[in-house]
Amino acid sequence: MRPSTIMVRPAPGKKSRAILRFGAITIPAAIGRSGRTILKREGDGATPIAAMRLISGFRRGERNGQLTTSLPIRRIRADMLWCDQPGNANYNRLVRAPFGASHEEMRRSDGLYDICLVMDWNISSRTRNRGSAIFFHLIRPGYEPTGGCVAVSLRDMRRLLPYLRRGTIVRVL
Repeated sequence: MRPSTIMVRPAPGKKSRAILRFGAITIPAAIGRSGRTILKREGDGATPIAAMRLISGFRRGERNGQLTTSLPIRRIRADMLWCDQPGNANYNRLVRAPFGASHEEMRRSDGLYDICLVMDWNISSRTRNRGSAIFFHLIRPGYEPTGGCVAVSLRDMRRLLPYLRRGTIVRVL
């Protein structure tokens, strides 16, 4: 039987570090610069304490090639953006350039979204200012904090991907 829940627990010593456990796999992770919160707000830098389903993902094909996973994964194009403007009708949705409202580029030069999994935080049922672009993605060197996402190394992401599917839960404690 495959595990269906990724547990993300705070690591001792630093509020932006976590320990991720999935079945027999235990790995270090980074979370939001403000740690964790049950009252997630847009721009607060915190990772929501919640159980979030994996919905789908994105990849930079020219950097990562083929990925082994049951998750639906789309190749990132240069015009892919993610709206993070609470007042916009497309808030917390994938949009295409040109797009005038505040947004994140999915095709980042720093490689964080070279593999980027979408968690169902404020997506199925959106509320303005509740937080956007809460992803499970790749880590910055030194496990630097995220803006509210969960992040792991490329090596560890590749270890996890074959076991992940739509509906796998990422539970931040």
